[in-house]
Amino acid sequence: MGSMSCSSISRIAIIGAGPSGIATAKYLLAEGAFDKIDILEQRHEVGGVWNLTPNTLSKKTPIPQLDPNYSARKVAEASNERDASDRFETPLYELLETNIPKQLMQYANRPFADDLPLFPKHQSVLDYCKEYAEDVRPLIRFGWQVSEVRPVEGGGPDGGHHSGWSVTVIEEASQKRQAYDYDAVVVASGHFSVPHIPAIKGLGAWSSSYPGSVMHSKAYRNPHPFTGKKVIVVGNSASGVDIGAQVGKVCKHPLLQSLRSENLFFSPDEVSWKENILEIVEFLCPEQYSRAVRLANGWIERNIDAVIFATGYFYSFPFLQINPPVVTNGSRARNVYQQLFHIKYPTLVFPALPQRIIPFPMAENQAAVIARVWSGRLKLPPEVEMEGWEKRMLEERGDGKAMHTLNFPEDADYLNMLYDWAASATPRQGLENDQTGMMGTRWDDKSRWMRSQFPAIKKAYAEREENRFSVRTIEELGFDFEKWKDTRDEVSDTNSAAEVFESTSGG
Repeated sequence: MGSMSCSSISRIAIIGAGPSGIATAKYLLAEGAFDKIDILEQRHEVGGVWNLTPNTLSKKTPIPQLDPNYSARKVAEASNERDASDRFETPLYELLETNIPKQLMQYANRPFADDLPLFPKHQSVLDYCKEYAEDVRPLIRFGWQVSEVRPVEGGGPDGGHHSGWSVTVIEEASQKRQAYDYDAVVVASGHFSVPHIPAIKGLGAWSSSYPGSVMHSKAYRNPHPFTGKKVIVVGNSASGVDIGAQVGKVCKHPLLQSLRSENLFFSPDEVSWKENILEIVEFLCPEQYSRAVRLANGWIERNIDAVIFATGYFYSFPFLQINPPVVTNGSRARNVYQQLFHIKYPTLVFPALPQRIIPFPMAENQAAVIARVWSGRLKLPPEVEMEGWEKRMLEERGDGKAMHTLNFPEDADYLNMLYDWAASATPRQGLENDQTGMMGTRWDDKSRWMRSQFPAIKKAYAEREENRFSVRTIEELGFDFEKWKDTRDEVSDTNSAAEVFESTSGG
């Protein structure tokens, strides 16, 4: 893929011990080419978002919330709130199950346990991550919060030769700040930290008039506070659909799900207890209306007890001190090639940018490419070619979140592109897989088909209710790839025969 290389990398910092961070560490380690690999993790355990935390700070998120650099922890510290200022909250909630079948979600050559349900519970995923991370655990510096990452030696392309990175951390035990030098940095801190609550007309005043009635999904932990209440869930992403299904079991019916667009990852169910409504365009004045909102079609919905915004998160890397900044308004990362390498600083990578993807295999395939580029077995294209790639993406997708949204089949194509890219690296004596090195996952036709069936599989699973936990495979739900393939082949053969008949009969 081109002719630009990253030279003399021996010391690497990985920010975050979540699924992407630990995967990257394993592939860097397997390359056998680096002297020092440090994983800097602010929490006390691996797993990132899969760690369930209290929601003390998340419940205090400003409404609306439009700042990509917002930090609940810093707000708490500034106001001397000590009850939760030492915690880093995740968006995990108590009843969360994966929205991906375990056979697709798994890391390469490491299946989830056979006795786990088809869609494992969050604790099982955390245990899986811990097990996966065992051989890189000695590399992890727990309780290390990264406060600054900046290029050294003249500041990079605009200020002279760039020879590495200075990474400043706050060590929790002592609260001391210490700077360390590295040759390369992996930003694996994810994109589920800074919640986004849109500035809908009247929202701020409405929330102030009815304290506690508006929240972001990051603060959601269980459905109990919504028992008997009239609830609107804003958004139909995976979390919006799942939280809506949970709240819908206890709230006043129907649950109202506000949709702006169709979700291609999961289709919203049409069920008796839920009503899909249009986008909210205004929260109406409390002096004139009773807890009311106006929808895009002019309809006024009254007596709303609670609104849950499942409206996503900002991209946010406030510790990153480079110019121009990677993040401006929080909608995307800038100057990034193939969702991964910083164009000006190829010793800086972002392995957790894409959305609507299957994260674990994606993390490994990205890690395989990173490890090979930094060890010198793969070369990046010249800078001008990487800039051209980003420019084409902007023209196709626009300057926003669509830059990182990979709806099927784009996610499958990207996953396999990464695999093939890694497989094209120059072999080296002593590496596994006949000197090609550690490899991730390449989706075959069955995997792509399974990915295409997500909405139907999840719906069939949910319809089993409490019996769903005994389901281990998609075949138990009636999804048979071989049968589907045979049917498709029969249809194809029939169509081909019809075409032959038409061509020979003059029709």
